[in-house]
Amino acid sequence: MQSDKHSTARVALASALVAGMTGYFLGQAKSLGLFGGSPISNGDRGQTPSEKEGSSSEEEEEEEEEEEDMDDQDHDHDLADFADNNEECKLVLVVRTDLGMTKGKIAAQCGHATLACYKSFLRNSPQSPILKRWERMGQMKVALQVKSEEELETLQAQAISLGLCAHVIHDAGRTQIASGSATVLGIGPAPKSKVDQVTGHLKLL
Repeated sequence: MQSDKHSTARVALASALVAGMTGYFLGQAKSLGLFGGSPISNGDRGQTPSEKEGSSSEEEEEEEEEEEDMDDQDHDHDLADFADNNEECKLVLVVRTDLGMTKGKIAAQCGHATLACYKSFLRNSPQSPILKRWERMGQMKVALQVKSEEELETLQAQAISLGLCAHVIHDAGRTQIASGSATVLGIGPAPKSKVDQVTGHLKLL
């Protein structure tokens, strides 16, 4: 009698193990696409169709943002070295708010402006003490706002007249706004007081 019970328990345990292993291997085969359809990636697990569609469109927009036009290198100009100024340096990003750009779009355009100013220093004054000080002290960046392209151009002219690095980014028009639109003005890096002569009256973004 006891022997029959042990036999029944062993059979049940064996059946459970076989069922479990079978389910595991069937699941693996499906995830590899062996039963038709596309393989299931880790990123797709637990996502609804709308979530997958949303993530795809976000990825496409990010790729397009990476292709946005940088500003024209012909706008490079002589940069002041501010040799007698020991202030902390900052880079200001002046953003147009009248274009209705999304937060992601603004972030991408500010990234372009930052890189444009940095590359301008590398082309024209790679040993600049201003650039080295800015890098050493944390690369301070401040985002400000204006409401028109005219304001952006006026600020750029003022900055250039003071020997500051000043670059306007023009959008390539692949995503949200018209091609050629001036989106962000990067000024600096430069001593705080010098930059504030141009942008000190502007509001934070």
